[in-house]
Amino acid sequence: MEACLIKMFMVKNQPASRALLVLILVVSGILANAETAPNRQPTIVFMTDFGVRDDSVAICKGVMYSIVPDVKIVDLTHQVTPFSIAEGARFLYGATPYFPSGTVFVVVVDPTVGSTRKAIVVKSKRNQYFVLPDNGLMTLVQDRDGLEAAREITNPTWMIGSALSSTFHGRDIFSPAGAHLAYGEDWTQVGPELELGKLVRLDIAAAKVDETGLSGQVIATDGPFGNLVTNVSSETFLKLGYSRGQTVPITIGDKKMEIPFVRTFSDVPLKQPLLYIDSRGRLGIAVDQGNFSQIYGVMPPQPIFVRRAGQN
Repeated sequence: MEACLIKMFMVKNQPASRALLVLILVVSGILANAETAPNRQPTIVFMTDFGVRDDSVAICKGVMYSIVPDVKIVDLTHQVTPFSIAEGARFLYGATPYFPSGTVFVVVVDPTVGSTRKAIVVKSKRNQYFVLPDNGLMTLVQDRDGLEAAREITNPTWMIGSALSSTFHGRDIFSPAGAHLAYGEDWTQVGPELELGKLVRLDIAAAKVDETGLSGQVIATDGPFGNLVTNVSSETFLKLGYSRGQTVPITIGDKKMEIPFVRTFSDVPLKQPLLYIDSRGRLGIAVDQGNFSQIYGVMPPQPIFVRRAGQN
């Protein structure tokens, strides 16, 4: 092909033709390389409960970079509350919609590391890959997005080290497996297929509405701000008949309160509590420029109850 192009464009004393020839040859080389390169998906989203005080996160990233030097690693967070699978599942659920098809999520929240729990790769129906322990981390993503398939990580060429550590699978199993996926290798080679119905799930209770009101739960606090995160969707809360501007009677644990339902924090006076729909579409409870959790002594999990509008 290149020989034909050279003959076609070798016109004597015509610099423009020579410049065009160079361009065509460069493009031809790029296309040739594209045909032989792996189908790479070089983005990894990395989440752990390791914290950042020691070298654990950097070591895992080093493993990934050693396999795919130009991989993009996005830190979702490394401040998951230690051992909190439910919190890891919540952060994963919140972040995945904002990443494209083909993204690889490496998640290490693994309180039973080294036990009989499986190390797995899961592919969702949104064509995203999850490299993590089989301990319930996928529960919320599974319920929303659906799963296409799952495989156990058993192929030693997708791991590092001849003698795997019993306590650092983030380095030895999850990081290399995630990097091989990001490089575009065939994920079916990672190990045997698993039955989706046998994956471990968290027992997460849904909020319920009956004739008296809504029963839900405070499931977390929102980072350093102390806002309460609930398992109550905006759709569920609005079934109670409240509109913004109204005061809502709510019981949080053993605390009975009346809190205005508003659009945003500054809709109430400074240091006053409010109910609002948070950025994830759930009922939130906060204090304007204050820490609700600290001020009112509420730590998750805590039950909440909200009466229907108009009921005494």
